[in-house]
Amino acid sequence: MARLGVCYYPEHWPQSRWSEDAATMFEMGLRIVRIGEFAWSRLEPSAGNYTWEWLDSAIATLGDAGLQVVLGTPTATPPRWLVKQHPAILARDPDGRPRKFGSRRHYCFSSETYRDLACGFVEKMAQRYGENPHVVAWQTDNEYGCHNTTVSYSDAAAEAFRLWLARRYGSIDALNQAWGTVFWSQEYSDFEDIDPPNLTVTEANPAHQLDFRRFSSDQVVSFNRAQVEILRRHSPGRDVLHNFMGFETSFDHYDVSADLDVATWDSYPLGFLDQGWCDDDVKARFQRQGHPDFAAFHHDLYRTCGDGRFWVMEQQPGPVNWAPHNPAPLDGMLRLWAWECFAHGGEVTSFFRWRQAPFAQEQMHAGLLRPDGSPDRGVTEVARVASELAALELPDTDRGDIALMIDYDAVWSLEIQPQGREFSYLRWVFEVYQSLRERGLDVDIVGPRHDFDDYKALILPCQPYVSEALADRLRRFSGKTLVGPRSGSKTRDFSIPGQLAPGPLRGLLGLTVLRVESFALAHLEAVQLGNTRYDAVLWREELETDKQVLATFAGEFHQGTAALVENNDFRYLACLASKPLLDKILSDFCEWSGIELAAPLGDVRLRRRGKVQFAFNYGTSPAEAPAPGDAEFLLGGRRLPPAGVSAWRTR
Repeated sequence: MARLGVCYYPEHWPQSRWSEDAATMFEMGLRIVRIGEFAWSRLEPSAGNYTWEWLDSAIATLGDAGLQVVLGTPTATPPRWLVKQHPAILARDPDGRPRKFGSRRHYCFSSETYRDLACGFVEKMAQRYGENPHVVAWQTDNEYGCHNTTVSYSDAAAEAFRLWLARRYGSIDALNQAWGTVFWSQEYSDFEDIDPPNLTVTEANPAHQLDFRRFSSDQVVSFNRAQVEILRRHSPGRDVLHNFMGFETSFDHYDVSADLDVATWDSYPLGFLDQGWCDDDVKARFQRQGHPDFAAFHHDLYRTCGDGRFWVMEQQPGPVNWAPHNPAPLDGMLRLWAWECFAHGGEVTSFFRWRQAPFAQEQMHAGLLRPDGSPDRGVTEVARVASELAALELPDTDRGDIALMIDYDAVWSLEIQPQGREFSYLRWVFEVYQSLRERGLDVDIVGPRHDFDDYKALILPCQPYVSEALADRLRRFSGKTLVGPRSGSKTRDFSIPGQLAPGPLRGLLGLTVLRVESFALAHLEAVQLGNTRYDAVLWREELETDKQVLATFAGEFHQGTAALVENNDFRYLACLASKPLLDKILSDFCEWSGIELAAPLGDVRLRRRGKVQFAFNYGTSPAEAPAPGDAEFLLGGRRLPPAGVSAWRTR
C-alpha cells in the first residue's frame, strides 16, 4: 500500500506543539513520520547521561495520533563532547586536515573507536524502542557519503586499508604484481609501507587509488552492517533502511543495500538540476520542475538496490538552501513527484520537512509549514495526493523489457583515469537512460551481479572491468545486448588486458580495440549511419573486426573505420555519441530487440505499473497523454496541464 510521510524534528519545537502537529499530519493524509536522525546531543547530552523521556513522549504523541514512526539512528552527528573526548574519530580530507566539528558527517568510517561508540548508542536506542508498537522501521545514520565524506585519509583509515590489502592479496609480492609497482620504482616490501593515495607529487598509481576506493566503500558497508545487526536483534519484524542520495557514487549502494529491507533515497529535483551538468538552456527550461528523467533514474536504481522495495525518504517541498540557486517548484510538482515515485513502485513518499526551521544551516530550506507554523503551498498538493491514493488501488510493478547496467566500480575507474577531462561515466549512463525514457520505455537498472536473464534487451553503456562470470552470463543471455565504449578495457587490477580490449568480450563481440583517443568538447567526429551523418563526441576507438559494420567514422583521418559493429546478438559502439546519434542507435537497437517504442514524447514521461499507465507532464505548456481511445482514466484525463498527472488502465 502506497503511503505519504514527512520528516519531523520534535526537538526543534515546544512540546506543547507536538500534539497539534501530529493531528494535522494525520488529517492531511500523512501516515509515516521519520524522527531522531540528528538528535544525539539531546538524547545523550554528556557521556552516559541519557535523556530518553522527551523522545518517549514524541513517539507516543505521534503514535496516538495514528502515525507510524521511522526512527533514525543519529550517528551522522556525533556530539561535541564525544569529539572532545575522542578527537581521532574525525575524518581527514585529501590534504590530511581533520574535519572539524560544527556541521555533520564529521566521523571517519574506519575509526574503531567511533564504531564502538556509535554501536553502543544504537544498542541502547534499540533496547528502549525496539518493541515499541509505534516504531515500524529504522533508518541507519543519514545520507552516507554526503559532503564527500566516504573517503577519509586518517591514520585509522591507513591502518585499516593495510589490513584490507593483506586480506585481499595475501602477500606483498602479489600486490606488487597486481599494481605494477615496478613502474616508477614503487615496489613495496611490506603492507605496513603502504599509505593512502593522497599527497603524492602527481597522480598516484591508479590501481592503488582504485583499491582505496573499494576499501572505502567496504568500510561504509561494514559500518552500516554493524548497526543493522543490532537493530535486527532488538527490533525483530521492523524494516531497516537507509536514505541514499542522488548521483552519489562514492560507495557501492548495491553492497550496502544487501543488508537492508528497503532502499530509500532523498529526492531534490530542483537542487540537483541546478548544480548538475546540464546546459544552461535545460536548467532554465526545467528550473521549477527538475529534469524529466532525474527522479525516475533514481527510483529505478534504488528499486533494484532494495530488491524491489524503495521509498523516497526526503522529497523536496519547496525551495532548498544548498544549491547555487533555489527556485520554488512549479505548482503541481509536489503532486507529480509523489505520483511518479508510486508509478515506479515506491511504497512511501516522505516530504522534508514538516516545518521550516527559523535557525541554523537549513533555515532557508522550505517545509510543508512555514517557520511560523502556517501552511505553505505544498500542503494542498500533499492532501490531494493522499485523497487520490485512498481512491486508487495500485497493482504490483512489472519488470520492464530492457535492462541498463550500472556499476560503481566503473564509476571509480573512470574518475581515476578518465583519459579525457570531460569523460563522465555517470553522465553517459544517464544520457542512455534519458534517450530510452523519451520514447516511453520502462527501464530497469541492474548491477553486474544482478539477474538479467528474462529481459529482451540489455545495455552495458560502459563496463571497463568485465569479470569472467559476467562474460559467461552474457554468453548465455538469450536477448540482444548493446555494449558501449571502454567495456572490457581493464582487468580487475586496473591493467590493460593481455589481449587488449574488450578483454573477455572479444569472442562475443568479434573485435579488438587497437587504439583509443579523446577529444575536447569542441571537436566533433563524424559518423555515417545509413544515409545520415551524425557526430561522435569526446571519445573514439579504432577497431579491428571482420564482423558486420553498421556505422563508420567519416572524419578526415578515420574514413570508413568501424563505429558500430554487430556480431550475432551483440552490438558494440566505439564512441561516445551525440544525442541525435545516440537516439538513432538506441531506436534501432530496440527495434532489433523486438521492443516497441512510443513516438518522441517531448516533455511528457510515461511509467507503467501493472495494467495502470501513468503520464507526467514536465513542461510548462499543456500536453496530451498518449492514451488509447478507449482508455479508462483513473487520474486526470487526456489533457495534461503543466505539472499534470494522468493514469489510465490498459486493456
